[in-house]
Amino acid sequence: AAAGVDAGGGDVWTDPDLANASYDSVSFDMVQDGAPFDCFFKPDGTKMYVVGQGNDALYQYSLSTAWDLSSASYDSVSFSLSTQDTATLGVFFKPDGTKFYIAGNVNDAIFEYDLTTAWDISTASYSTNSFSVASQDTTVAGVFFKDDGSKMYVLGLAGDSVYQYSLSTNWDVSTASYDTKSVSTSPQGETNPSGLFINPQGTKIWVSGTSNDTVA
Repeated sequence: AAAGVDAGGGDVWTDPDLANASYDSVSFDMVQDGAPFDCFFKPDGTKMYVVGQGNDALYQYSLSTAWDLSSASYDSVSFSLSTQDTATLGVFFKPDGTKFYIAGNVNDAIFEYDLTTAWDISTASYSTNSFSVASQDTTVAGVFFKDDGSKMYVLGLAGDSVYQYSLSTNWDVSTASYDTKSVSTSPQGETNPSGLFINPQGTKIWVSGTSNDTVA
């Protein structure tokens, strides 16, 4: 699944039908880390960010043709995440590029970072804000936010579920609280979920997993 915003700021989202998906025979070899786990794209498709579990770092790439992986190149820019967690599995950026969030598997927490220059992770620093989800799941694999930052969704491997949280201050994870709402991925046969995406309307959830090697 992928979402885009046009240059004028208009929403160009259309819900993808996975049944009609086909491989474009386009890929990108990420040589910076031997264990890439999650990626995120700038809304205009000109930047890509990959979290690598091998080095516990976030890497930044530019795409000379928006959304075309064959045009990607490494910006020689990375940011170490190991001070906060040594098994980083998920990444999400605030829509304006001034914050990003990491799902940490060792500490079962979501960590928040600030960027002084939007979309440039060389200007990133840890905000000191974090939120533990250990009461819900002890193996955190992914994180996603509502577009206004008032809701957070966390993917948990131990419980094979997506958990919902409310933030009393938008985009500040230290203000999060559990809504006592979750959805299990097990009925679809996915007992090892690893990736999470929600459409802008909040009406669909996509989860990728390694049990079936599928997106559902």
